[in-house]
Amino acid sequence: MWLYQMGAILLSPWNKKAARWLNGRKGIFNQVKASIGSNTAPVIWMHCASLGEFEQGRPLLEYLEKTYPTHKIFLSFFSPSGYEIRKDFNGADYVFYLPMDSAANAIQLLDLVKPQLVLWVKYEYWYYYLHEIKRRNIPLLLVSGVFREGQPFFKYYGSFHRKMLGCFSHIFVQNEEAKKLLGAIGFSENVTTTGDTRFDRVIDIAENFQAISIIESFIQGNQVIVAGSTWEEDEEELDHYANTHPELKFIIAPHEIDEEHLMDIEKLFQQSIRFSKWKEIAVNNPEGISKNVLIIDNIGMLASLYKYATITYVGGGFGDDGVHNVLEAAVYGKPVIFGPVYEKFREAVELEEEGGAYSIENALELEELLNKLLVNTLECYNAGTASGNYVYSNKGATEKILSFIQENRLLTNW
Repeated sequence: MWLYQMGAILLSPWNKKAARWLNGRKGIFNQVKASIGSNTAPVIWMHCASLGEFEQGRPLLEYLEKTYPTHKIFLSFFSPSGYEIRKDFNGADYVFYLPMDSAANAIQLLDLVKPQLVLWVKYEYWYYYLHEIKRRNIPLLLVSGVFREGQPFFKYYGSFHRKMLGCFSHIFVQNEEAKKLLGAIGFSENVTTTGDTRFDRVIDIAENFQAISIIESFIQGNQVIVAGSTWEEDEEELDHYANTHPELKFIIAPHEIDEEHLMDIEKLFQQSIRFSKWKEIAVNNPEGISKNVLIIDNIGMLASLYKYATITYVGGGFGDDGVHNVLEAAVYGKPVIFGPVYEKFREAVELEEEGGAYSIENALELEELLNKLLVNTLECYNAGTASGNYVYSNKGATEKILSFIQENRLLTNW
């Protein structure tokens, strides 16, 4: 952990994310004390590594907020990409960075927050925090846990990681494979398969969809390809097709929206315009602007944009980390396309097996697939139907976890 912090310090003059990571933790305990010091209400603490984990835990957090209105919600993040976007989230009473993991920090934070229940989302295992929570006999739940055979928990050298697993009061995993893996190393009595709370989250977003008039003014009734969470490799797969099909509308929502990347996208797509610019001029003369690619230069719109797609493309599948969240697109009943790196993502694998998704290896495959789906409306419809059915058939993880909390009276005996 010391090396991690030193690395962040060394990188911070050149790396904005590292600088935010450090600056956000300066005087953190004084900030927490000033914010929560006088609180006398019981507290629920949810910790998320980043934005993706927050969206995963959000349905449960919102259920708990409604079910236990007298409780306060303390939300913590490890990464700037989560904290910076959700620091003003009105579903939590307190939002902070997680201080660095150490015995002293764990004691100090828990003394201030005094949580009645702690929820850890998906993964991230900080030994001192987990150990101190267990030492205080505070119920600690792992939500939507993901486990694979290659992880340290299941290796001969994984005793330290297994010790951290032993701190959890109960572990909710996404699938039976994870439950079997945990059972093989002695964790069976306190493990329950509930599925993935992300399904509940995307369903909630879709069912509360609100039309975006400025997007509709760009589309104007044309067929639309929405490409979300794209990286440079994804954009290079798409640009030729967009440049040679001016009759189609493309909406590109890149994963990174720094100025340099936005300028690179504009160079790739010959007839493109940024969303911020479109907002300025579309009100007066939308039909006088011959652009077929809209570049989204803000954060937070993507989950709604997929609603407007004829076909969706989810980025990340040409990078080492793999494809991003395919459920955001699939929930609207749309065909989903992504690159070749997706094997670690159960939902992407299963969505393809159900016929709702397609994996492509290169730009030529992508263009052939788009041509087929845009012409063969029945196949396009069937793929979209399969996508939507897959998402809705996996709903309910949030309710199962909430039922466990209620049945075990984890928030009633304060």
